[in-house]
Amino acid sequence: MILRVGLTGGIASGKSTIARMLGALGCRTIDADAIVASLYRPGNRGHEALVRVYGSDILLPNGEVDRPKLATIAFAGAPEAARLNSLIHPLVIDEEARLMKAEEIRAEGEKRIVVVESALLVESGGRARYEKIVVVDVAPDVQLARAVARGLSHEEAARRIARQMSRDERLRAADYVIDNNGDRQHAQSETRRVYEQLCGDLESKAGK
Repeated sequence: MILRVGLTGGIASGKSTIARMLGALGCRTIDADAIVASLYRPGNRGHEALVRVYGSDILLPNGEVDRPKLATIAFAGAPEAARLNSLIHPLVIDEEARLMKAEEIRAEGEKRIVVVESALLVESGGRARYEKIVVVDVAPDVQLARAVARGLSHEEAARRIARQMSRDERLRAADYVIDNNGDRQHAQSETRRVYEQLCGDLESKAGK
């Protein structure tokens, strides 16, 4: 038996850090970004779809997708972002479902928490696919500062944040919230708190 959990948050919220912490606590984790990276490789369905729609100008000389160039196109405006999402999200969701099913088969006779980390989890209908939604939350000024520290310009970071679901909308979709405004020790404490709640949810599900 597994408990299906979606983990999400805005850009530079620290989702990947929290996912690793949940993994260290014993959760099985699936990274939607890794799925996208696989889909973008030459010969895969995502790569074929992108070239069909955007042309070969988005490719590097070795045939790989130039992800920064694609991101510039996708974040140019809401219609552009919606266009890319409509191409890739169905493929990502299919692969997430396949991996989740594999985890369910492997967990036969056991109880496991399986966490899917995805930036656009709520926007892509995650409420219907996952039993619990965990949101990694940071204040807007912290989010912007961390995005800039990762190498984005202030303008580009602000533009990407503005194109994502608002903080309030994301929080309304949450079953649990991990406050990641503090240091690593604070993040670990918050993650363990939510992990223990998820363990309780798993036990409750098993007892039904």
